[in-house]
Amino acid sequence: MSKSKVTGATSRLKQDYLRLKNDPVPYVTAEPVPSNILEWHYVVKGPEKSPYEGGYYHGKIMFPREFPFKPPSIYMITPNGRFKTNTRLCLSITDFHPDTWNPAWSISTILTGLLSFMLEKTPTLGSIETSEYQKRCLASESLEINIKNKMFCELFPEYVEEIEKLLKERQEAMLQAGAATSEVQVSSEQSNLQSLLTNLFVLVGFVFLSYMVKYVLVSISE
Repeated sequence: MSKSKVTGATSRLKQDYLRLKNDPVPYVTAEPVPSNILEWHYVVKGPEKSPYEGGYYHGKIMFPREFPFKPPSIYMITPNGRFKTNTRLCLSITDFHPDTWNPAWSISTILTGLLSFMLEKTPTLGSIETSEYQKRCLASESLEINIKNKMFCELFPEYVEEIEKLLKERQEAMLQAGAATSEVQVSSEQSNLQSLLTNLFVLVGFVFLSYMVKYVLVSISE
């Protein structure tokens, strides 16, 4: 592979990176691997009012040395309910369709297209069909999955902080919910005990009353 092609790809990717920083793509962040500019990692932050809300979806883009004249391959790493993980995605902006690729398309274009397709329901090679409930469950699970991924933590420390905060809030909420449940259980047990004692007193009173009535009747009879 000629050095000029590698240099051309590197130069173009650096330009795209600067444009991406100046004009970020909504809900999507991307960073190149420091040791290899041809490998980029991205994070899709689930848009509001979508099944992915609250999730952080990590994936990677592998650029060929001939970029931008040849398209990249795209993978999703975090389970999401839309795409298979660690599988090349068949999109019009990937190397599955080199005939539809446009060299003028930038990284921003690629990320925008990926997000758009993720929010759609159109099936393609590499996509899967799951319910919205499953997607929401995976959105919650994505938090713990990502902070265990070394590359994710290295490239997206700001998201790691967000996720750790969310997990802490979730844990505190669970503890509070558990404490509230315990209080309800204690209150219920106290109520049951009080009810039992009341019934016992009523029963004792009834027995005592019956005894007194019997005693009175016997005394009258005598």
